[in-house]
Amino acid sequence: MTALRLLTMNTLFTGDVPARLRALGAALERSDHDIVCLQEVMFRRHARLIRRAAPAYRHVACSGGVLLKGGLVLLSRWPIGRRRFVPYPMTGPVRGEFLMRKGAQVASIATPDGELVLVNTHLSANRDDDWAPTNRYTRIARAELARLDGLIAAIDPSVPVVVVGDLNLPRDSAALTDFVSATGLTDVLAGDTRPTYRPTPRWPSPPALDHILVRAAAGETLTGDADLVFQDKVTLSDGRQAHLSDHYGVRARLIRST
Repeated sequence: MTALRLLTMNTLFTGDVPARLRALGAALERSDHDIVCLQEVMFRRHARLIRRAAPAYRHVACSGGVLLKGGLVLLSRWPIGRRRFVPYPMTGPVRGEFLMRKGAQVASIATPDGELVLVNTHLSANRDDDWAPTNRYTRIARAELARLDGLIAAIDPSVPVVVVGDLNLPRDSAALTDFVSATGLTDVLAGDTRPTYRPTPRWPSPPALDHILVRAAAGETLTGDADLVFQDKVTLSDGRQAHLSDHYGVRARLIRST
């Protein structure tokens, strides 16, 4: 059995993006992560920038032209096979977020222990910070999760599935718990109350919005543990200190066994 070391992180598409992405790429190059799933990498030139800074990740998947679909980028030390991008329905209030064309990136990865399907995604933000079932943005999230549920249900049950990303839903929200139950996924960070969005004076106690959910292959188990990373400021190339993002990274170590 080979431990799979996975990282998911929303990289923040505003501010000094190139400098932060270069620093992130350098940190990834020094790390032992096998698979890295990034959100809010909006432009292809930014994906190339990360790739140049982290050449150990020989396999890269992203969709689109100048503007990347969903802002989703997958980096892997292992070969990436079939991949596709599935857009979410564009419902609810008209908002600038539509430009990101949010959806799910689905990719098959040839790990040393066999095929694994990785789903990297970024759901719509809740502009009201209100996850009650009747909230307008909660209804949008449920529509997106329904599309994601269909994708997962169509994946061969003999292949393990890992769903990661910025779901923009707290771990205890009804929308997320219903989705996890319906899909048979397991939350690797279940019970962890730490925020994955960096606290600010405006939002001093944010919830956990970034998640790692797994479904074992039939007849197997898929277990592991997870922790938060990239919480502190780093030194940029010009000597300035800055946080890599407004989100923390979430790192998991997964073990597949029969």
